[in-house]
Amino acid sequence: MTNTSSPGNNNDEPPSSSSKRKIILKTPERKTGFFPVQPDFLITEVVSDIQECSSLFKKFSPRKNLFETWEFRQAFYQAYQHQPYFLVLRNNRQDLALLPLWYDRDKKRYTWFGSDWQEEVSFFCTDPSFIPLLLSAAPSPLYLNAIDKASVTPLLDQIDFKDDSPKYVLKLENFKSHEDFLMSLKKNRRHGMRKDWKRIQGQNPEITINNFNDIDQLILLAKKRFADKGESADWEDPRRIATFKEIIKLRGKSYQIRMITIKINGIVAGVDLICLYQDTYFTVKCGYNVSQFSGIGNFMNLFEINDALELGMKKIDFLQNNYEWKEGLFESLPLVCYEK
Repeated sequence: MTNTSSPGNNNDEPPSSSSKRKIILKTPERKTGFFPVQPDFLITEVVSDIQECSSLFKKFSPRKNLFETWEFRQAFYQAYQHQPYFLVLRNNRQDLALLPLWYDRDKKRYTWFGSDWQEEVSFFCTDPSFIPLLLSAAPSPLYLNAIDKASVTPLLDQIDFKDDSPKYVLKLENFKSHEDFLMSLKKNRRHGMRKDWKRIQGQNPEITINNFNDIDQLILLAKKRFADKGESADWEDPRRIATFKEIIKLRGKSYQIRMITIKINGIVAGVDLICLYQDTYFTVKCGYNVSQFSGIGNFMNLFEINDALELGMKKIDFLQNNYEWKEGLFESLPLVCYEK
């Protein structure tokens, strides 16, 4: 593959206006009668205008999961305002593929539009054969995380994908309640979770659904929990707070939001932010008062299994990373990443 123009400085911000490059594909020479047919060619174009980016994203996205909805990504853009870098691959007849990126000014690299918080990402293209072309034409430094491994399996021998942290899901088809889930666990794990359930239930918890103002309580609890462990929460960045408040604000356009608040004796014990998309229940953010209410995390997980079942959900998505508790409870799904 040859480019008719070379990329600029790798550390530069993406161009503020659209740019085009011609790519010559090395296709086998074909003949029509006595005359050879010229190789096909493709054009790459960089789009940074947010309205045009929105149109392209909605055109290409298969919308299979929460992270492939425009509104979820848009919430991150509204908060962070990193410049979009949408790489479009097209021929003279149609658009063929889209790589939706932005330039992360903090980390000085290109990553998924909407940040590396996105996961189970797939490449937006009409044919997987365009993925190597997209990656070859993409800018650097580039970091693409949490790619759905199943979606790129045919390309694992061609592209240097690395293993990423897996994500965790719970399929609900065989469950009627959290008790069915508990019976699927090993004895010690089952005993511990059931004990936590009974401990919290015995304190007569008050459960409130969809008081979205409780996002502030969630943030306070999460900050304290991380501080108690000597760590810094992502909530320390005001842009992260703005992102999730925007996610709540944009509910109803493609996904729904559910917020679960548990109080015991008037004290907030835990708050969870849930996204509902198609038949999946996404546990997006949480904050727990573990110091006062031991077992609240396990109680919330079991409550949410019941809640998801009542809502007719088929799967709970507990997102990426183990955090020292998901392994052994839920099915892990492999993800890969790509850097250049």
